[in-house]
Amino acid sequence: MPRQREFVANALEATVRIGILLLLAAWCFSIVQPFVIPIVWGIIIAVAQYPGYLKLRVWLGGRATTAATLLAVLDLLVLLVPAVMLSGTLLDGAQGLAKGLQEGTLAVPPPPESVQGWPLIGERLSAFWVQASQNLAGTAVKLAPQLKAAGGWLLSTAAGAGFGVLQFIIAIIIAGALLAHSDASVEFARAVAVRLAGEKGEEFAKLSEATVRSVTKGILGVALIQAILAGIGFMVMGIPAAGLWALLCLLLSTVQIGIFPITLPILIYVFATADPVPAVLFLVWSLVVGSLDNVLKPILLGRGVEVPMAVIFMGAIGGFITSGIIGLFVGAVVLVLGYKLLLAWVYERPEGPVADSGKVDAGG
Repeated sequence: MPRQREFVANALEATVRIGILLLLAAWCFSIVQPFVIPIVWGIIIAVAQYPGYLKLRVWLGGRATTAATLLAVLDLLVLLVPAVMLSGTLLDGAQGLAKGLQEGTLAVPPPPESVQGWPLIGERLSAFWVQASQNLAGTAVKLAPQLKAAGGWLLSTAAGAGFGVLQFIIAIIIAGALLAHSDASVEFARAVAVRLAGEKGEEFAKLSEATVRSVTKGILGVALIQAILAGIGFMVMGIPAAGLWALLCLLLSTVQIGIFPITLPILIYVFATADPVPAVLFLVWSLVVGSLDNVLKPILLGRGVEVPMAVIFMGAIGGFITSGIIGLFVGAVVLVLGYKLLLAWVYERPEGPVADSGKVDAGG
């Protein structure tokens, strides 16, 4: 039949076209894939800094490129200066530890008498501590498998941190380019949102933008503040490998565990080795830094977003568990948009007259 042959021809042509489009899309993605993480981070940084960029651009007389360049340079300084300082302390600590082990000059002070009276772990910890203070080399030999595993983990963590810093440098450059062409970037993002979600697309685009800023300030910003302040305390007290412990504080604070699992053993070490006054001051500093999230997070998280803070928090933490640091933002945005769509589906009514089921037609 002519109509059947025409239908088959049209279907075949549509299949070929769709297949070519899918092949082209997959090919483009494979080319761009190495840059996906820096691009996503660049978008996140640009969105988070956009209000500040607008103020700086006005202050500079409308010079968009200059404002974007200044922000990119400032971001690089904020990223690289702490990274260099903390990595320097980490390398110095590792070199000092290795040299002390080779020359036999590394010594562990004996434990205070109060350690033995600690509940549950006091006696075992005191005995192990005494053994380490008397024969560190022999204790290290007994713990060789654990030390080997810990060393491998530390090396992989350091390598991952270095690669992460490189990705952030690329992301900051991408964010600067996006901010320099912010007007076109904003228009493109809104056009895509309207294309996907119709008349509500612009509202969802603004909601996503506000959610990214909220998560940046309320979770990642607070975690970064705590890690930097904790790292400063470690450096002042002369803690070996302070950079590593600060990095671990950043990770634990980001996943909402807090920095106390890191600071507690360090506090025990400080009280066992330092003078009472510096140790007490370090204790106060650690308590203040560890409690900052309880004060800052309710103020910053959810600010500017007409969504319950619990929704943003659940989305950020769930996204982090499934997708890492990027998931902090992607998870929060997705859950917030899903929450708003659910509310729209539940509460919005279709336009037009709605029959009242309680009334009976008189002519019926």
